[in-house]
Amino acid sequence: MVNEIKLSIIKLLQRALNIIYRILIRVRVGQEFIELVMKNSWNEKIEVNHNEFKLQFSIPNSLNRFRALTFSTKEPETLEWIDSLPKESILWDIGANVGLYSCYAAKARDCNVFAFEPSVFNLELLARNIFLNNVAEKVVILPIPLSDKLSISKLNMTTTEWGGALSTFGKEYGHDGRMLDKRFEYQLFGLSIDEVIKELKIPTPEYIKMDVDGIEQLILAGGKLTLKKIKGIILEINDDFEDQRLNCEKLLLNSGLRFKERRRSEMFDSGIFKNTYNQIWVR
Repeated sequence: MVNEIKLSIIKLLQRALNIIYRILIRVRVGQEFIELVMKNSWNEKIEVNHNEFKLQFSIPNSLNRFRALTFSTKEPETLEWIDSLPKESILWDIGANVGLYSCYAAKARDCNVFAFEPSVFNLELLARNIFLNNVAEKVVILPIPLSDKLSISKLNMTTTEWGGALSTFGKEYGHDGRMLDKRFEYQLFGLSIDEVIKELKIPTPEYIKMDVDGIEQLILAGGKLTLKKIKGIILEINDDFEDQRLNCEKLLLNSGLRFKERRRSEMFDSGIFKNTYNQIWVR
């Protein structure tokens, strides 16, 4: 009942703000006011302290504020995994989003990070966060999607919100294997892991962090040569998507890796991610 009341209040506020916006946008002073508000929202940031390391993250909206405020609690297993990496490791962050973990790996472990993020709505925030944390010399942005082969296909997105997730390249299904509620799309040029190394001459990763919401098995299939060389990987798998889980397991086992553990934060004990875990594999 309480949640329903909150939702009703939020909807009323959204309607009121939409009316105010439509009024303001018609006049010069109103346009300048709106531009000032938007500019100030991009200048907003939060400082995060984790394991004595200070980081700053841009928070132009509530989603990114949430990501920053829950930095230490949303995926503690990912942070612990990063903390275990040898210093100056080569890390590929596949599905980097706005770069929280890329920045932490570069700052806490002096990793050389290659951050793969194809969303145009996340790229500016990714770049801003890299700059805010003074790790531009350690993090390389690759604004391309990865898949099982070289292809031109659509990035199918469930949201255009800054910092949004749950998008899939080249497929119509999402993290749970079900059809996406697609809200936006555009075409991109995609590559496989092995092709990126061969054609772009990017260093072979020693470690991989992967969170791409549904096509993990395709990306792994496109990196069979590379997977035999890596020392470890952490990837997010939804157990409800059984084919995905089994195919990923087969590919990782065939590469000589062994399963160590799977974990998730208590905040995901219910909801759409209740059966989603970060799997950690080691050599």
